[in-house]
Amino acid sequence: MKTEVDADDINLIKLAKEYSDEDKARELFEAWRWPNGVTCPHCHFNEAYKITSKPDTKNKARKGLYCCAACRKTFTATVGTVFEDSRVPISKWLMAIFILCSSKKSVSALQLSRMLGTTYKTAWFMAHRIRFAMATDLKTAKPLENTVEADETFFPDRNAKKSLMMNRSVTLATIIERDGEARTRVIPSVTAKNVGHFLNECVSKSATVNTDEHRAYRMPLRRYKRHDRVSHSRYEYARHNPDGTVSHVNTCESFFSLLKRGVFGSWHCISREHLSKYANEFEYRWNTRHDTDGERMEKFLPMIEGKRLMYRRPKN
Repeated sequence: MKTEVDADDINLIKLAKEYSDEDKARELFEAWRWPNGVTCPHCHFNEAYKITSKPDTKNKARKGLYCCAACRKTFTATVGTVFEDSRVPISKWLMAIFILCSSKKSVSALQLSRMLGTTYKTAWFMAHRIRFAMATDLKTAKPLENTVEADETFFPDRNAKKSLMMNRSVTLATIIERDGEARTRVIPSVTAKNVGHFLNECVSKSATVNTDEHRAYRMPLRRYKRHDRVSHSRYEYARHNPDGTVSHVNTCESFFSLLKRGVFGSWHCISREHLSKYANEFEYRWNTRHDTDGERMEKFLPMIEGKRLMYRRPKN
């Protein structure tokens, strides 16, 4: 089952030529999801055997079916992932993953449907499943250290009435470690309670946190090593301190600029319900900005495990 694939060589042309075949696409998907061998998604036992059908049998087993040697349950590579119960071929899933991982300013669901040859509804759901899987797991992620920037921005809610548009904006808070990773969170409002909870989840107490002059950051950041503020109302955007450090939140502003290019150029409007998933996509690409498109795609595949996105309540 092990398929040796160099992630640096993966591009859209190679996926279309070599992995348009469903069997080859499944082998690539399995190799990246299980780099150390097949693992049962039910009991996490690392021994399983592949189920194959005899040539003369009438009830043939579907391709890519495995049986766990411990719990004896059957499964495929998509079981226990965000792609479970999807009727979309794996080859199209790989194409969609690569497109979202390589598009710096993202793509719309309508453009994705034209590229993959699917309906708009299918492409929209595929894109949101991928964005949902791109979310950073704060339980296992390393806290942000050294110099950290925290800032927030606002997006108009597309579901709000035009007369109430300014009062129905959605707040997105972002924390970025300089030369490091980013964390995003949709919060109800910019208060000390909401901002403090987000900082406690992501930032180490030994970090130096840079913010603007918003009062919500004062109380939560008293427990941290250092809090530097820049006064935008006085046209101060970067301050060179006597100890050689520079205080600013320009890294957060750069992240917001990229995200809003996706809103204005690709999506045009977003809602409060889905803003977090759109932010996940840009957060993941920011955290893997030093990787190639193929390496970014390879790193994404293990992140799909243990996640489900269902907008319709199941009957059972």
